[in-house]
Amino acid sequence: MNNRYRLFRRGEVFYAQDNLTQKQISLRTKNEHEATRVLHAKNEAHYQPALNQQIARAYLSASDPEMLKRTWQDCINAILKLKTGPTLVRWNSAAKDKALDELRTLKIVETRPEHLLRSLQNGTVSTNVYLRRIHTFALDMQWLAWPLMKKSQWPKIQHGEKRGVTASEHQKIIDIELDSERKAYYGLLWHLGGAQSDIAALTAEDINFTDNYLAFGRKKTGSMSTVHFGPQTEEILMGLPKTGILFPRISAMNEKHRASEFKRRCRRLKITGITLHSYRYAWAERAKVAGYPERFAQAALGHNSKAVHRAYAKKALVKIPSLEQYEQELRAKNVVPVKFDVVAATPIAL
Repeated sequence: MNNRYRLFRRGEVFYAQDNLTQKQISLRTKNEHEATRVLHAKNEAHYQPALNQQIARAYLSASDPEMLKRTWQDCINAILKLKTGPTLVRWNSAAKDKALDELRTLKIVETRPEHLLRSLQNGTVSTNVYLRRIHTFALDMQWLAWPLMKKSQWPKIQHGEKRGVTASEHQKIIDIELDSERKAYYGLLWHLGGAQSDIAALTAEDINFTDNYLAFGRKKTGSMSTVHFGPQTEEILMGLPKTGILFPRISAMNEKHRASEFKRRCRRLKITGITLHSYRYAWAERAKVAGYPERFAQAALGHNSKAVHRAYAKKALVKIPSLEQYEQELRAKNVVPVKFDVVAATPIAL
């Protein structure tokens, strides 16, 4: 029986040539003894794949006794133990994804790329996002010897288009809202662009009326956020409790229930395509239109905010005035343009 691979040397480095495809692979060694061992292993792997799998399992079980028994559900459970707060809530939801059912009882060491691909094909964008993280976690924990799929092989994550709440839509929502607490809540979402949970948890102690700013902790990141407010926001804040939580009833609600209430109001007004989170997109889009510097918008909403990135990248077109209109506005404001004297350059003899 002829061997699949043969050994040859190019310069000082040894190579293996596939006798079927004629493809040459570097063995990355200058030592003939080491090269011969690697070549022998490649030929053995070709003719005895089942035997080599058993040998590999023997080595794996010696290094980690649980390696041969660990499933993807074990991996998910390990991840859940490391999460807390809202992140744990999101992971618990992702862990129930039906597209992952095929993987749950599958042993990690017996997983092939097609197993992941089937889950990705049966799942959603969320499946793609969280399965990547589960795969990376298994690699980092050395429960996988190598990646099952390279980064280029994973389907591109494509989120659905999101838009902000328009001024007219916000006004309609405010107009039909009879509950004063909820009306003030929607008003602050519009003026501050905060996340729904952060705004709901605001307290009177977070407000500084002297310097007109709010300072509060972000629930998602744990960082502190300082946002200055204007007269309209101040008017809303003045009508809220002077001590303790500003929105006692809304803060006690689950975020899903707050979202459902908002959805019902939108349905009543026949407004589609927005959620409570759309107020963040609206704030970012308005900031872009107003010429608000991007670094200020990032500081207000968070440097990693998708709302800022999307609005400043492609949304919220800015209407640039003509030069003629700009000059007329300058004259109307009695602004005198600065004149610069042009000094003629003296020719230099070469």
